[in-house]
Amino acid sequence: MMSSLDAATRRLTGLVQGDRSLVRLIGLALAVLVLFSVLSPQVFFSVINFQTIAFAVPEIGLLSLAVMVAMLTGGIDLSIVSIANLTALTTAGLFAAFDATAATGGQAVGLTVLFVAAGLLVAVLAGLFNGFLVSVVGVTPILATLGTLQLYNGIAIVWTGGEALYGMPEAFLALGINTVAGIPISFVVFALLGLALAVLLDRTPLGTKLRLVGANPTAARFSGIDNRRVLLMTYMVTGLLAGIAGVIIASRSASASPDYGASYLLLAIVVAILGGTNPSGGHGTVLGVVLATVTLQMLSSGFNIMRLSAFEYTIAQGLILIVVMVLDSVHTRRRGRRAAPPPGGSGPEASAAATPTGPSTGATAPVA
Repeated sequence: MMSSLDAATRRLTGLVQGDRSLVRLIGLALAVLVLFSVLSPQVFFSVINFQTIAFAVPEIGLLSLAVMVAMLTGGIDLSIVSIANLTALTTAGLFAAFDATAATGGQAVGLTVLFVAAGLLVAVLAGLFNGFLVSVVGVTPILATLGTLQLYNGIAIVWTGGEALYGMPEAFLALGINTVAGIPISFVVFALLGLALAVLLDRTPLGTKLRLVGANPTAARFSGIDNRRVLLMTYMVTGLLAGIAGVIIASRSASASPDYGASYLLLAIVVAILGGTNPSGGHGTVLGVVLATVTLQMLSSGFNIMRLSAFEYTIAQGLILIVVMVLDSVHTRRRGRRAAPPPGGSGPEASAAATPTGPSTGATAPVA
């Protein structure tokens, strides 16, 4: 038992030491925690405030993880909020159609499981359609998901007439408002899903293929990877994550609306990039996104406690993101300079490169 714990600790330590973005995030999270704890210790550094933060983290955290998964392949999913709302409306609509508020006990739990599964099926199908447009039709991800964003949002508005749906049983609302040992159930679900996603990305063939497609799609194809299938699976995963976020949103707010979370898309992109995800593909960690989500939520809570406006919080988000991107850019340039050989360099490598090894034909290898 102790040996496995030591091994896990060493792996976590190596991950943090090897990823500069995680080190910066941990430092930023501690700085935010210390700053607002000093400015308002009785309010910010309290159990109630941390519970409030834990209630708010899952929905934006799941949407950010969906963005991260899409970015790993070099793409993006702009339709995540629309998919979340469509899932919430599907679940709420089924509850209303079957008058589930009158159900009690085991019947209410059974209907909750059934209707949530139906909502998540809609989310997976929406993600599958995104993947079809990107991988089979060949539409650029940003344009494909921009189109489906409008499509799914339009379907939701036409379906509901732009009005919110209510009438959910207590068994469903418990997911968004109840706690276990003082920890919100929704946060426990978010933590378990984050762990499952980390295993999927780091310990399964699909995760490896997904990163390879994002890092170099041409090399991935020549190595025998079916890029189309990988992209289809990718957008199905992003759709499922967005759908679960929609279920949590509906259970927390006790309603479903076609225009809920209009600002969540940009925030999810900010969180994903702040968490160390490379928008060009190939790199990103679940731990980084989780840390970024918690950090920004602590920052938002601190701004509210200090009675600062939402606009000032938006400015802070932008400044933090710009600073992180500048630091990443500077680090990348410095690493490139260290790796580059000196001008007119000498040494075994330069000599080998300069020494002809045979007649030059000017031919190049054929490309399949």
